[in-house]
Amino acid sequence: MAGDHTLEPMLDMFLFETDQLLEQLEQIIIHSEQSDTYSATDINEIFRIMHTIKGAAAMMLYDNIAALSHAIEDVFFYLRDTNPENMDCTKLSDLILSSIDFIKTELKKIREGDRVDGDAAALNSSIKNYLEILKQSNPAPLENSGTGVISVTNQQYYIAQDKKAASTQNKCFKAAVFFDAGCEMENIRAYTVIHELKDFAEDIHYIPENIMEDDSTCEMIRQNGFVVRFSSDRPLAELHDFFGKTILMKEFQLEETDPPASGEKKARPQQIVLEDPVVKIPPSPEEGLPAKNSEIHSSNQQSMISVNVAKLDRLMDLVGELVISEALVVQNPDLRGLTLDNFNKAARQQEKIISELQDMVMSVRMLPLTTTFHKMQRIIRDMCKKLGKDVQLELIGETTEVDKNIIEHISDPLMHLIRNAIDHGIETAEEREAAGKTASGKITLEAKNSGSDVIILITDDGRGLNKGKILDRARQKGLLHKPENELTDKEIYNFIFAPGFSTQDKVTEFSGRGVGMDVVTKNVNSVGGLVLIDSVAGEGTTISLKIPLTLSIIDGMTIRVGNVRYTVPITTIRESFKPQAKEIINDPDRNEMIMVRGQCYPILRIHRLFKVTTSVTDFTDGIIIMVENEDEVLCLFADELLGQQQVVVKALPPYIKNIRQAEGLAGCTLLGDGSISLILDIGGMMRRGYSL
Repeated sequence: MAGDHTLEPMLDMFLFETDQLLEQLEQIIIHSEQSDTYSATDINEIFRIMHTIKGAAAMMLYDNIAALSHAIEDVFFYLRDTNPENMDCTKLSDLILSSIDFIKTELKKIREGDRVDGDAAALNSSIKNYLEILKQSNPAPLENSGTGVISVTNQQYYIAQDKKAASTQNKCFKAAVFFDAGCEMENIRAYTVIHELKDFAEDIHYIPENIMEDDSTCEMIRQNGFVVRFSSDRPLAELHDFFGKTILMKEFQLEETDPPASGEKKARPQQIVLEDPVVKIPPSPEEGLPAKNSEIHSSNQQSMISVNVAKLDRLMDLVGELVISEALVVQNPDLRGLTLDNFNKAARQQEKIISELQDMVMSVRMLPLTTTFHKMQRIIRDMCKKLGKDVQLELIGETTEVDKNIIEHISDPLMHLIRNAIDHGIETAEEREAAGKTASGKITLEAKNSGSDVIILITDDGRGLNKGKILDRARQKGLLHKPENELTDKEIYNFIFAPGFSTQDKVTEFSGRGVGMDVVTKNVNSVGGLVLIDSVAGEGTTISLKIPLTLSIIDGMTIRVGNVRYTVPITTIRESFKPQAKEIINDPDRNEMIMVRGQCYPILRIHRLFKVTTSVTDFTDGIIIMVENEDEVLCLFADELLGQQQVVVKALPPYIKNIRQAEGLAGCTLLGDGSISLILDIGGMMRRGYSL
């Protein structure tokens, strides 16, 4: 089935839901390990997750994932039913996290179209051995012949169940399953239920019947639910448990029925209603407690739906084209000089609607950094175990939202920075205590909004950066571009981001190869972001990532140089002005500078940088745009300002990106008169300007 392209929607659903479950599982494991105990709530949740992954993987014929999930499920089935006193939580956490890594690797193979051939035999064996040791270390629980207990989240609900009277003879049942509104692909979800039900049920019949052949059955299931009749020797409580684990289910009804030959007389149904995040099993009126009002069930319908990211990307592209088309209409050269009051009124109304639509679409693409930040807990956990260090992670502002494409680009940089903070920054417990610090180190990961940008701070309380060692290595690599005594602390610290730079003398599993930190700047710069660093010897280091909220649409100032248009991001502009001849000076190296309020700033002629022909070469005939990047200021010289407007960022063609002259260009856009404007990358322009 892995190679069956006719089931791609089903495969996409499997990958998406398994990813979500694995992320949830990883956080539960790390939290449980930190508290050195697995609560009843966590055990139930882990059991539910593994049961779901097992069933979905088996249905998709990924047997290695299903077998591994089943082994883990067995462990937590035992923990749930016996609540053993003697168990090695750390060993269990190691096994489950290793299993998560294995499944993630297999999911990556599925996405890339490779064979899902990972061998989980060793992991399966280790998990089974752990379960056997667990059973040997804990006495068998006493049988309870009275009332059975089903524990769901942090509450317990009792269902009358006389175990002694339980019969192994098959009984007939009828179930009706109702999925959350907007969950989509209800027919495939119904098929999953049937696939898992076959493990312990016979004579299975369901309505609608052709769920895999006819997609129109989705609407039937939405309206009437998915009805299943079957026979099984399992007790009613166990069947309740099975149906209660169905993914994205709003509610279900389960009842024991008479065999078909004896008519349609039905036993009293017991209804289970699932509400996120607590599961409730309400008693029926005959048991002396009020039943759940059916009207309440309808009020708890899911108000969210899952949407393919590609559709959101396409929607964002269309909104961008709409912004461009609006500019083409409103700024049409044929309208110049005409008095069109009604047209202008309609244009303003259209602009308002498009702006609101743009804001709404952009908000849909915004995701909180929570998941990305929480992934760092696993990085810290694994590195601390291997390096023998104790480091605590503090998260601040993890609910800050960023465009999804931005999140994808900063995940790797954050991982590299966290790893370097633990490996290079945080000292061993002995070193910290000798320096008067606590034995446990601390890393703070903080996110906050700053205008149209998001600032992410990675702060550690370690030893700080060694300026002397950094300078020595920079000297060896020929990175010094001016006398050492003229270098600022910031310039010295920035050497660590140079490709191939490392102050480690030994190559270890985590460092010493000179890769990693340059990846940080490359990834962050690729999304128009900045990397700043500050450090105090003996106190720690702070690295700041300044990234834009979105890459798609920006506010820009359009300028002209010769016959070429350029767009400068508004966020980088400090001011613009007409220079006076007396303000222009030259330094000893003949570099052009300008004095502004007693401060001297370098000038970069755009026409010279990009080799553009223009008649405006005298400073007094043009305009100066003062821009800043990473606390550095540069004055750009252009012919004239054309005006401010929102522009849609389009990527440069690959053949332009591959030439050096493209450094300093972040993309391009289409202006209202149909001309193309090149979007300037101020950081790249500064680097090119210094190398001229």
